[in-house]
Amino acid sequence: VVAEVTEYCLHTLTCSECETETRANLPDGVPQGAFGPRLQAMVSLLSGQYHLSKRDIVSIMANFFQADVGLGSVPALERRTSDAISQPVDEAQAYVRNQPVAHLDETGWRQANQKAWLWVAATKLVTVFLIRLSRGSQVAKEMLGETFQGVVVSDRWSAYNWLSTLLRQLCWAHLLRDFQAFVERGGISQSIGEALLTQAELMFQWWHQVRDGTMRRTTFQENMQSVQHQVGELLRQGADCDHQRTAGTCRDILKREDALWTFVRVEGIEPTNNLGERQIRPAVLWRNRSFGTQSQVGSRFAERIMTVVATCKQQHRNVLDYLTQA
Repeated sequence: VVAEVTEYCLHTLTCSECETETRANLPDGVPQGAFGPRLQAMVSLLSGQYHLSKRDIVSIMANFFQADVGLGSVPALERRTSDAISQPVDEAQAYVRNQPVAHLDETGWRQANQKAWLWVAATKLVTVFLIRLSRGSQVAKEMLGETFQGVVVSDRWSAYNWLSTLLRQLCWAHLLRDFQAFVERGGISQSIGEALLTQAELMFQWWHQVRDGTMRRTTFQENMQSVQHQVGELLRQGADCDHQRTAGTCRDILKREDALWTFVRVEGIEPTNNLGERQIRPAVLWRNRSFGTQSQVGSRFAERIMTVVATCKQQHRNVLDYLTQA
């Protein structure tokens, strides 16, 4: 595949009387810059989805398509793409705020050598990303809106404490790691941790049967009453135990005890935040390679292109075609 190059010569005339310059216009559909929409979309994808460096992108465009793209043109094309997808990304954010379930997560990022955070809000059909210098609750409110009425699936990070516990589901994958930490401390912590892991194993066994359709939801809810009671009692024992860290973790979980069981009460809720963590994983790999972004402009491109890539994948749409059309 060789890139097709078309040269447009725009003739300019200067009036001999008033010295006003008159220049020809480009034909309809011809881009103002040196590159067409598909090449621009491809450059943006090589950066935003395949996480290549600017120099590698220049090399690929030359070696694969015989297209001469200057190093400075790569961030310029990224900025143009960022502007082109700004409105649909805003629409995606508005969509997430009105969904019945949202999976939220956050991870470290770098912006202009400052500590920053990459946030994700994932729903069944749309995933959005934000890069901010804060890990506080104001960013969660920005993503969800302060009047969010759905259920948020997340870990126990304090940025989500403004939400009602009845509208939260704590991630049981994180809780399993907490319980395993109890076991590794030995003594009373170990016995409490092992008992909690046993109850969790039983819970997941039944949950998988519900998910696979081999157990009725009403049966699951009846069976879970004993698990809920046992877990609550074990957490209270842990809160009163002599091990300071174990006791502190148990007390913190008990503050949000209702949020342990939202998936039992409400159909359509998952007991883990696997969706959010899966969606944020490619961003973590990009961060590890690129060390983040160098400016706010770069962060806007990163969060917008990640939103488009993740959402198109969820909707089984071709992201290159989407970006080209945008």
